[in-house]
Parts: sequence; structure tokens; C-alpha cells
Amino acid sequence: MVRIATMRDVAGRAGVSVTTVSRVLNGTGYVRADTRRLVEAAIAQLGYVPSASARGLVASRTGLLGLCLPDVGPVADLAAPARHGARGAVEVVTDEAEPGVLSWGSRYFGEVVRGAEYAAWQAGYTLTLVVARPPEVEARVRELAGLVDGLVVVAGTLPDDLLEHVAHRVPVVLVAGPRPAGGFDHVGVGNARGVRALVEHLATDHGIRDLVYVGGRADAPDEIDRARGFHAALRALGLPAPGRPGPRGDFSRATGRRLARALLAERRRHGTPLPGALVCANDETALGFLDVFTAEGVTVPDEVALTGFDGIHEGRHATPRLTTVEQPMTDLGRLAVELLDACLDDPRLPRQNRVVPVRVLLRDSCGRH
Repeated sequence: MVRIATMRDVAGRAGVSVTTVSRVLNGTGYVRADTRRLVEAAIAQLGYVPSASARGLVASRTGLLGLCLPDVGPVADLAAPARHGARGAVEVVTDEAEPGVLSWGSRYFGEVVRGAEYAAWQAGYTLTLVVARPPEVEARVRELAGLVDGLVVVAGTLPDDLLEHVAHRVPVVLVAGPRPAGGFDHVGVGNARGVRALVEHLATDHGIRDLVYVGGRADAPDEIDRARGFHAALRALGLPAPGRPGPRGDFSRATGRRLARALLAERRRHGTPLPGALVCANDETALGFLDVFTAEGVTVPDEVALTGFDGIHEGRHATPRLTTVEQPMTDLGRLAVELLDACLDDPRLPRQNRVVPVRVLLRDSCGRH
């Protein structure tokens, strides 16, 4: 077994005290330039890496922040062995259009993570992730809370009692959805206001009176706000509420395709036209509908207007380009970490609720402008 170099080994190689090595590593106290060079050379020669756990004992900090994300579906059947051709051969296979599994995390979570990681780096922290995947959710989150200085949690990921328990140990900031009870710091977006502005545009500027909302997971906090905004807009405009609940998916593009096929089959079976507009809970669902409509010869927006929510990159380059409510996903992660950093610097700060504004991006999928 290879022996791991210690700070004492570095001090011995450089011919200095352990205190001097500590000063060089931490940038504290005065160290002569020639002595600093000796220590740095010893560190390089021995391949010494400071122990984060030891450093945390001294500073009462670990330098780690946690980000807890929901489990939104399997990545793939990781237990199944990969299929390959014979040795040296290249297998040529038909790529199925829909593999039947969700692509984990969606573009939304990727952008939140990107913003959080960058803000953590700027503040001198390292970000570590945990996915709340059953059945070990409680154990994994409790373990993470013992390793990090603070925790960012996507709303709806953990039960309230577990959040309360973790918050007794480390500060917690919630991301997305409405601000929950419990006094947590929170960063969210204007979900309801964004959907309401979008519906008002469809009804007022395009004259569409028959609108259907395509929902996401019923337990998702953002979904609750967006559905509320949709129905509030209908009431404000004097439009009739749908006679029955609209289709509901899970925010994935694959499920959007399935819902679109079911909608077309039902309308064709009964000989009824498509609604004037489909207001989808997110962009990936809307893009799934667009995939099927394009394949089936349904023209958007001539036969049905189509809109999303999030503002992901793919919507801008779809054909037609997707009208959407853009939310600053990267800013959600960044602001959550900034709130966490502020809490760590001053635990006496009052809890904050930051609502990040959204904007409606008018594109081709809802009509000409």
C-alpha cells in the first residue's frame, strides 16, 4: 500500500516546522519567500494533498455545500451488460426513437446545478450532489448533512419532517415552488404570473378561446403554481374552464410524445378538432408534442398553438420555434448558494424569500406577431 504523505512529512523534507507548512497552505502569517519555495517544492515532490476533514476540524467548516435533487427516473438499466459485437467488430443497430426511460434530471436541473456550482466555486466551496432516490433517502440525506456546511434542496424533494431535522444541523435553502412553511430561506420564480401572462397573450392577441393545460407531476411545487396561473388567467379573461382535467405528464419529452399520440387518437376517434392552444407545463413536454405533431402532419400553430415553460436551448431551435415562459434556471442555483453563504457568514440574518422574475418569449409556435 502506498503511504499517504502528511504535513509532518512535508515539514521534514523542507526542513521547516509544521506551523510553517500550515501557514503556506492556508496563506496566513508571514513566511519568507525562499522558505515558501522550499515548502512548495516539498509538497510537489511528495504529492501532498491537504486533508479536508482535518482542515474542517480546525476551521469548524468542511468547505463543502450539498445540493439535493429529486429522483426523476432511471438513467438506464445500469445492471444490464452493454451489448457489443464480436471482438474487433463494430455493431450496426437501429436506434429506437424512444428508449422507454427518462433522461435523468432534464435540462432544468442541469442549469440549476451549473449556477450553484459556479457560485460555490466563487465563494470558495466545493459542491457535492445527492439524489433523493428511494429507499435510502433519509439515511443518505442525514449523512450528507453531517458532511457539508449547508444544504440546497429542490422543493418537494424531501418530506417536511426530514427538512426540519436537517435544518437543526446546517442551514437549508429551498429552490423552486412557492415558499413553504417552516421559515426556510427560499429562491423561486414567478410561475403563476408567467403562465397567466402567456395565456393572456394567446387569448387577447391571437383570439384563442379554447385552451388546454398539459400538466406535469401533480406533486411538483412548480406544477401547482403553473396550473394555478392557468386557471386564474381563464377566470380573469372570462373564458370557460375546461370541462375535464387536461393531460398530465412527468415533465419529460418521451411522456409528452405519449400524451400527444393519445390526444390525436382520441380526437380522431370522436371526430373533434384539436384545442386552439396547448399550454404545456414545461418545454420538454411541449417539444414531445411537437415531435408527434410534426410526424403526424399536424401544423403548429395553424391547427394548434403550442407553448412551454422554462426557456431551454432546444426550444429556440425547434421548428417552429417554441413560445415559452423563460425562467433564469442558472440564477436559481446561483442565488440559492449565495443565500447559503450569507447564512453561514451570519446565522442571525432573517430568512429570505427571493422571487426571480420570468419573461414570456414570443416565437413561431403560437402564431405570427
